[in-house]
Amino acid sequence: MYKNILLFCNGLSGTGKTTFINTYAIPNGFHNLISATTRARRAEETDGVSYYFRDEKYFATEKFATYLFVNRDFWKPGDAKWLYGVPEFEIKNHIGQDLIYDVIQPRYTRELMDWFIARNLHNQYDFRVAYFTTELDNFEIAQQRAVMKNDMAVRRTNTCTMDDFAASRVNIDYITMPRDDKPNMDLIKLVKSRTR
Repeated sequence: MYKNILLFCNGLSGTGKTTFINTYAIPNGFHNLISATTRARRAEETDGVSYYFRDEKYFATEKFATYLFVNRDFWKPGDAKWLYGVPEFEIKNHIGQDLIYDVIQPRYTRELMDWFIARNLHNQYDFRVAYFTTELDNFEIAQQRAVMKNDMAVRRTNTCTMDDFAASRVNIDYITMPRDDKPNMDLIKLVKSRTR
C-alpha cells in the first residue's frame, strides 16, 4: 500500500534544518507544516509562509496538533508567552501530501506522531525522523538569533540530544551532519526510496 511520508526534522538552531527543507524537501514535493507563533516576525519572514504570527488569544482558541510553551520555566506574569504550535487546520488542509515538520525537541515530534495515531491517520503516513547535528557551536549561532526575554536561557533548556529522543520514545532513522549539499540530497533520495 502506498503511504505518504511525514518527515520529522529535529535539531538545534543552526544545524541546517530550514536550509534542507527549502532547498531539498519542498522542491521534491514535501509540504512544510507551518507553525503558529507568538514571537515577533523577523524582517526576512513572511506571515503564512515562515510562520503564522499570532497573539496569545489565538493559542487559547485555536485547535493545535502540537503546543509548545518554550519559555514556561522562565515565564512570570506580565511576560510574553513564547508559544509555538502546528494548527490542526494546517495538517488537515494538506493530508495526502508528503509532509515535513521542523522542530528542535523530539518530545514535539512524539506529540505530532501521537496526534496522527489518535486520528488513525498514521495508516496513511510513513513516519521518518532525521536528526540534524553539527560540529559547530550552536549556541553561538543561537545568540545571533536571540530576540526575546530570556532567549538564550530558553534555548539552553530546549535541547535535542540522544537522551531527549529516548525519553520521547522517538527512534532516529537518519543522522545528518552536512558539510556540503550532498548529504542533504542523499537524505531526500533515501527517504523517498523507503516509501515507494
